[in-house]
Amino acid sequence: MIKIAEICRRYSAALLLLTMIAGAGTASAQNELRETFFKDADTAKAKADAANAELLAPRSYGRGLDEYEDAEEGLRRGRNIEYVRSNAGEAATYFNTAAKAAQLAKTALAQVMKSRQDAANARAPELSAEIWAEAQRKFADAIRLLERGDLKNAKRREIEATSLYRDAELDAIKTQYLSDTRRLLADADRARVGRYAPITLDKAKQLLADAERELNENRYDTDLPRSLAQRANYEAKHAIYLSEIVRKVRDKDLTAEELVLGWEQSLRAVAGAADVVPNMENGPERLSAELVAYVDNLRNEKQRLEQENEENNIRLADLEEELRVLDERLGGATAERAALVQRIEAQNRVREQFAKVEKMFTTDEARVFRQGNTVILRLVGLTFASGASQI
Repeated sequence: MIKIAEICRRYSAALLLLTMIAGAGTASAQNELRETFFKDADTAKAKADAANAELLAPRSYGRGLDEYEDAEEGLRRGRNIEYVRSNAGEAATYFNTAAKAAQLAKTALAQVMKSRQDAANARAPELSAEIWAEAQRKFADAIRLLERGDLKNAKRREIEATSLYRDAELDAIKTQYLSDTRRLLADADRARVGRYAPITLDKAKQLLADAERELNENRYDTDLPRSLAQRANYEAKHAIYLSEIVRKVRDKDLTAEELVLGWEQSLRAVAGAADVVPNMENGPERLSAELVAYVDNLRNEKQRLEQENEENNIRLADLEEELRVLDERLGGATAERAALVQRIEAQNRVREQFAKVEKMFTTDEARVFRQGNTVILRLVGLTFASGASQI
């Protein structure tokens, strides 16, 4: 009984092994057949894909793809060898035809292809969907007519599609740069901002018109239109803010005195940061001038320090390189090295003296410059009587 069971177990294992071997043999055979029958079709398909034939020769490419898929399905199901061979051959023929047609389309429809890419780069499918869709229909018509050999009508459709793609591109660019400001101005009109802040609102509208004109004249130079649109956006928001303030004053929710005091408080905060006494007894003009002068002084000081720092870095790098060369050549403590150290110390003394001279004058009195070891003093704000030359 045990011997019979053992024999059955071995028989089952052997049967399973034979089945696996047979399956592997079938798969291997299918792979060999595929390599034989699909070699030309695969090469032709790769060539068609590289030529973008799916877009530029859709009829031939689509037929080739149908034949290709039928051949694959026939091979998978174990259908007649000649059926698979025939389908794969037809697929290769269609793919080769599609590749040639696509190359022709790239040449014959070069203008519309460029316009289409420009529109896509401007995000026209997203920002100008309606015009883009119409352009796509005309483009598809041009391709279909060209694939049929009707070059005359294909060119006609190309011209129509090119015009639509350019319209879509321009519309998309305007949407990117002008749409926010347009919405703001529409909101301002609905809120009757022009009644309370007409000057600022008109300025915003003019800037927007200027930006649109610039885009119409040169859609690819977007720096100026972008700047104009940003300014228009700012003025539109400013107009809305001003209209709200004017309304509050009109409705007596805010007095004119409270309005002015609020503005003065902002100036006081700036004056405090600049350590300037906020004298506004006769208006803000004097304080504004003092704050402007303070900022100018800071800017000049920053420029001077940056220039000096750059000069020092260059000089220090040169001196360090000289020291390195001397160390390598002479090994250290020499008279030449000592002289170089003295030069460095002399440079430091010159910088200290320059700083002392510079501190003797305000920016309203003089400008102090340095060229090498020479200090240049340029006096400003001095006046002389007519015909006089003595200070």
